[in-house]
Amino acid sequence: MEDESAQPSQRAPVGAGDESPQREPVDIQRMLLDVSRLAASRRDLAGLLADLVRVLQKAFRFDGLAVVLHDPVRNEMLLHSAGGVGLPPKAIAIPPEADPSGVAWLTQQPIFVPDVEREAAFPEIIELARSDGTRSFCVFPLTSPVRRLGALAFKSRETDAFHDVDPEFLQQLTDEVALAVDNALHEDSAAEAERRLKEERDRLGMLLEINNALVSNLDPTALFQDIAACLRRVVPHDLTALLMYDSDRNGFRVAAFAFENRDLVREGEFFPLDADVHPAGAAFRAGTPLRVGRDVITTLGAGNRALLAELGIESACLLPMSARGRRVGTIVVGRRHGEPFSDDDVAILAAAAGQVAFALANALAFQEIAALRDKLALEKVYLEDELRSHYDFEEIVGESPALQAVLAQVETVAPTSSAVLIRGETGTGKELIARAIHELSPRKARTLVKLNCAAIPTGLLESELFGHERGAFTGAIAQKLGRFELADGGTLFLDEVGDIPLELQPKLLRVLQEQEFERLGSTRTKRVDVRVVAATHRSLEGMVEAGTFRSDLYYRVNVFPIVLPPLRDRREDIPRLVRYFVQKFARGMKKMIDTIPSEAMTALTAYDWPGNVRELENAIERAVILTSGPVLHVPLAEFRRRSSAAPAADRTLEAAEREMILKALQESRWVIGGPGGAARRLGLKRTTLHSRMEKLGIARPKH
Repeated sequence: MEDESAQPSQRAPVGAGDESPQREPVDIQRMLLDVSRLAASRRDLAGLLADLVRVLQKAFRFDGLAVVLHDPVRNEMLLHSAGGVGLPPKAIAIPPEADPSGVAWLTQQPIFVPDVEREAAFPEIIELARSDGTRSFCVFPLTSPVRRLGALAFKSRETDAFHDVDPEFLQQLTDEVALAVDNALHEDSAAEAERRLKEERDRLGMLLEINNALVSNLDPTALFQDIAACLRRVVPHDLTALLMYDSDRNGFRVAAFAFENRDLVREGEFFPLDADVHPAGAAFRAGTPLRVGRDVITTLGAGNRALLAELGIESACLLPMSARGRRVGTIVVGRRHGEPFSDDDVAILAAAAGQVAFALANALAFQEIAALRDKLALEKVYLEDELRSHYDFEEIVGESPALQAVLAQVETVAPTSSAVLIRGETGTGKELIARAIHELSPRKARTLVKLNCAAIPTGLLESELFGHERGAFTGAIAQKLGRFELADGGTLFLDEVGDIPLELQPKLLRVLQEQEFERLGSTRTKRVDVRVVAATHRSLEGMVEAGTFRSDLYYRVNVFPIVLPPLRDRREDIPRLVRYFVQKFARGMKKMIDTIPSEAMTALTAYDWPGNVRELENAIERAVILTSGPVLHVPLAEFRRRSSAAPAADRTLEAAEREMILKALQESRWVIGGPGGAARRLGLKRTTLHSRMEKLGIARPKH
């Protein structure tokens, strides 16, 4: 039998035929006038449909109305609002051909379904009708004078409830409703357009403020505070944190933050990228914004919770920053209360994050360039000072076995990066040996930076070594690079290392072990690659026993000890040194001196030289000044007085040397020559070791 449920049918006028005796005949014109007034007075669809249900139920039986609108973008029919019945819990979007409202919209003809149980077409809509108790319905095209909007559906819980309703009357009612729906949609569109226009104005205003901050501020911390204030005005939030990625350590450093309780946030804190599953790392790896709620925040690892859970943050948005194809960090924006971040919030924050990334990249590049410029300027000044300074001698002069043994040790240790401790009396040329180690090392292309620890006041030594930030202490009016930063990639020569105060030694130990430190007044850790060569004339072992020098620092600087012989132990080098200094000073004073009297050379060679090469150099300079002809004039009386006893420092060094030789002999079972012998262990020739043993009175025990 042919299904008549989907066929439009002609109906008798309202009030005719077997109209229910409980209902009065309806004045159609008055009814249309009432609907027109409602359409003109109500702008919200929900309220209009509720009023229509109340008015139209006086004319015929039905249980509810529904407005179904066509979405031109997706070409789907969407249930928009309802009156008398509730909306389904899930939005229904159906192509027009599969929906009776869509067919009515397409054909501009009403559709009647007298019994949903007998209807085969539109299965999805029929199932939805059954679920809310609808037994019959009719749908009329909802078309205003301007456009086709969709359809208006009348629903009933009775079978064939609309068989006696005049379709023309219902279409007239629907046309009046179409005017109201079109007006409401127009007002909604205007309100939405105004809202979006305001959001766009706010977004552009924020980006303009950020841009102004970028061009006026190159300090990353101050720049971020300005940007955080701009963001808060457009997207309300409580916490703004900047996490910068450290590629060397593969983790994040809290570079800056804005929060009401600053004591709870640890600026400068570092946490590895792979330590815990942290949303900042997830957003950074993915390269896309990430939103998280309280359920995720409270499960983070203890090391990272300080940024979120401990601050009371319940929702967060994490925005990765990329500049010039390189990811530089993550911005964390958090709310303690309120709604989670919306799609619009994320879009605004993501646009700002792009600008912030470029700004921070520029600021950091500017800082690196400025630091490099300052470093180059300091190196230039330092090297100019070095060139103007007065060295003990310009090159190593001498061929004595004692000196050659030292040079062999220099050649052995120079290619490595190990710390070297040069020991010897004053004036023996410790700095010259340090320069030789640097020049023979792979670091010779970089700077050899020196610092005499005994010549710097105790209060300023830390600043000289590690640098300071502006305002770190009274008088710190500008940022200053320390000697470790200046020597990055090169060698740092710490002369008189035994004079470093005990309270500063842990920081020196840390930079020797970890190659990292912080400037005075800064929490930012700086990493350097510096080789340290230290020198002293003091007994560090005795200082360790006395508690004035840390034992762990002593072991760190004493990795490869080199003991310089005093000049009295290499007397065969004195004639060569005398001739060298005579030529040097005569050339500088424009004198011609070509003869050194034999008695003068004998006296100079026999003298003990407590001040070693430095004293010899000064003595020859004085002699050249006194000379007026070609023969060097040496005041012999000064050098015929020999020292009666060695200074206390000499005795201390001899004791240290004796202890070192004895230790090597014991470890080699008193074997002097050969691959495992004591001479090889000490880096000396076998004959040189024999000579030193005789001088120090070392003999093999008879037993």
